[in-house]
Amino acid sequence: MRDYYEILGIDRSASADTVKKAYRKLAMKYHPDRNQGDAEAEARFKEAAEAYEVLSDQSKRSRYDRFGREGLRGSNGRGATGFTDINDIFDAFSDIFGGGGGGGFEEVFGGRQSGGRRPHNQGQPGSDLRIRLPLTLEEIAEGVEKKIKVKKQVPCEACSGTGAEGGKPDYDHCPTCQGTGELRQISRSVFGQFVNVRPCPACHGEGRKLKNVCTTCRGEGRGRGEDVIPVTVPAGVSEGNYFRIRGAGNAGMRGGPSGDLLVEVHESPHDHFVREGNDIYYDLYLSVPDAALGAEIEVPTLKGSAKLKIDEGIQSGKILRMRDRGIPNLDGGLRGDQMVRVHVWTPQNMTEEERASLERMRDSPSVKPSPKRGSEKSFFSRVKDAFAG
Repeated sequence: MRDYYEILGIDRSASADTVKKAYRKLAMKYHPDRNQGDAEAEARFKEAAEAYEVLSDQSKRSRYDRFGREGLRGSNGRGATGFTDINDIFDAFSDIFGGGGGGGFEEVFGGRQSGGRRPHNQGQPGSDLRIRLPLTLEEIAEGVEKKIKVKKQVPCEACSGTGAEGGKPDYDHCPTCQGTGELRQISRSVFGQFVNVRPCPACHGEGRKLKNVCTTCRGEGRGRGEDVIPVTVPAGVSEGNYFRIRGAGNAGMRGGPSGDLLVEVHESPHDHFVREGNDIYYDLYLSVPDAALGAEIEVPTLKGSAKLKIDEGIQSGKILRMRDRGIPNLDGGLRGDQMVRVHVWTPQNMTEEERASLERMRDSPSVKPSPKRGSEKSFFSRVKDAFAG
């Protein structure tokens, strides 16, 4: 996936006006009306539109600069832009060329039909797919390459995705809309006359109907199948993060562009660790002798195991920090820590000899609890300070 600044051919310090000018230049160059039947030009047009939509919005641009594409989570649930149909891009960005008031798309490209009509050489676009990708904390900490098997609609092999028998389409004008691809309904009220324009339901806005329908796919140009898609997951992602793989969704009808695949991150529960932000927490249970005398304990980490020194006299509730053994920031910055919570394990099911040994220690001054009041704040005091701060 190319960088948005690279797509528009601008520097990261480019002003809003520079972003707008760069997008306008690319939109004029790759507009489908100037590149009939050129799938690559259409892809460039959509790519430029997505880059502009992000970089022209200060909030989205700031998140993109910090976290890249994975940091963009659109409110519509579809990522940074949410465009699935090239008509969405026409509608969303026509105002950059002046809208319909002259000097806009109509003047530069010879006009565009209202409603849902598509160019005759373009079938209906495929829908997006969303999948959840389970990841372990180890995979999240280092990043990982995955291959995902996805069941989806794929181009029909019998007709090469055209929907026509033998792969050679023969069309008639749609009799319902007379080839316009849209239906107009005029209504009148006390406020005046209103015209409602909607895509033709018979031809789905294409303005044409196949005469030689493929018997395998019944004219859709696609059928059920599956694909194996490589996915690169960067280090530092979190539960709910998702990223978009262009063109990896359902195939379009009769040669229409494929939808996108939205891959959502799901953190699998871990046997040892609980994640909090970029830190991970581990509960360490110590025997009374180890807690009293000190020890060197081997603890698990996200990269195997490591030895941890336990000072003598350590108390339950103490948290030890193992630096830089947590999760890295998504933007490649500092790595979190591994926090080890100490729990002193009270012995159970003791033998008579063990019980006698503890009985001898019961009245020893060094065994009796004697917390140093004032030298260390209580748990409730620390909570109170945290909320007050």
